[in-house]
Amino acid sequence: MEIPLFKIYWDEEDIKAVSDALKRGRDWALGPNIEEFEKLIAQYIGTKHSVVFNSGGSALHALLIAYGIGKDDEIIVPSFSFICTANAPLYVGAKPIFADIEDISYGLDPKDVRKKITEKTKVIMPIHYGGAVCSKIKELSSLAKEKGILLIEDAAESFGAKLSGQKTGTFGDAAMFSFCQTKVFTTGEGGCIVTNSDDIHEKLKLIRSYGRDESGLKYVFLGYNFRMSDALAALGISQLKKVDKLINIRREKAGYLTGLLSQIKEITIPQFPSEMFHVFQEYHIRAESRDALKDYLAKKGIGTRISFPPIHLTDYYKNTLGYNISLPKTEKIVSETLTLPLYVDLTEQEMDYIAQQIKNFYDQK
Repeated sequence: MEIPLFKIYWDEEDIKAVSDALKRGRDWALGPNIEEFEKLIAQYIGTKHSVVFNSGGSALHALLIAYGIGKDDEIIVPSFSFICTANAPLYVGAKPIFADIEDISYGLDPKDVRKKITEKTKVIMPIHYGGAVCSKIKELSSLAKEKGILLIEDAAESFGAKLSGQKTGTFGDAAMFSFCQTKVFTTGEGGCIVTNSDDIHEKLKLIRSYGRDESGLKYVFLGYNFRMSDALAALGISQLKKVDKLINIRREKAGYLTGLLSQIKEITIPQFPSEMFHVFQEYHIRAESRDALKDYLAKKGIGTRISFPPIHLTDYYKNTLGYNISLPKTEKIVSETLTLPLYVDLTEQEMDYIAQQIKNFYDQK
C-alpha cells in the first residue's frame, strides 16, 4: 500500500464556492467572503472578532505588531513547535525565550515558564499541539494575569479542541489558528487571529493591508500585504460549515487506530484527560527505536513525520543566534514521537496495515 501522511478532504460544495467567487469577476482580494468567513470563525470559537490572513505566520506576526511588541521584549515559547512560533518574535525585534514542556499534551510547563519570566517578558505563547489543548493552559493563563503579561495562544493545530467545554482560542488575550493544508479544515494556505479586543481587531485589519483604512483613501499605519484572497475565504466558509463532521470522523478513526496500536508494548499511545476534547489534527505515538521504525514504515509505503524537531537545536537558532540551552523533557519527548497518517478518507484496511507493519517491525527485532 501507499499511505501518505495526510490527504486533503474536499467535496463539490468546495469547488462551487470557489467557482462562484471567481465568476463574480470582481473583489478577488478583499471581497464579501472575507467578512463572512471572519464572522463564522468568531461565532464558532466564541470570540467577538476574527481577522483572516494569508497564513498563520502572517497572522502571528501582525498580532505582535498590534500589541506593540518590539526590541528588547521577551516572549516565552516552547521549542517543541513549528518554527513559526519562535520566528514571530524575531520578526518584530523581540527575543524568543524557550521553556520546557509537560508530558501530557506537550504544552508549556507553567513551572518552567515561571522560572523564565523576567522584567522584559511581555508574552507567554503556548501552543496547542496536534489537535489537543495545552493541558496546563488555565495555569498559564493565571500566571500571565499574575505577572501582568499577555497570553497569546498558538492554536494553529487545534481548531475546535476543548478543555472542560472551553474552546482553544478563548483562554488568553488572543489566539492564532492556521488553515494550512494539513489542518482539520483548510484553505490551502491561510490563518486568522481571534480576539475580544476592539482595538487589536482594528489594528490587525490595518496591518494586513498596508496600513490602509477602510475608506481606502488614507494610510494610517505601517502595514503589509497579509491579505487572504476572497476565493480562499469562500473555500474556508465551505470547509468550516462541515468542520464538526470532519472532526468527528477524525476522532472515530483515532479511536480505531488506538485500539489496534495499544496491543504493541514497544509504543506508547498518549493518554489525554477525560475533560479534553481532542480533534486529532495529528495522531502521534512515542516509540522505541523511533528512527528505525520511521525508515521501516517508509519502505512499506507509510508516510510519517517527526513533529517537531526542537527549535533551539536547529542550525539557525544554535549556530547563528547562539542559543545554548538544555530542555530535558522537550529533547526526550522529541526523540520518541512519531506522527502517523490520519485523515478523513483513511480506511480501516489502511489502518490495519499501518498497525500490522508496526507490529512486524518490533517482532523482527
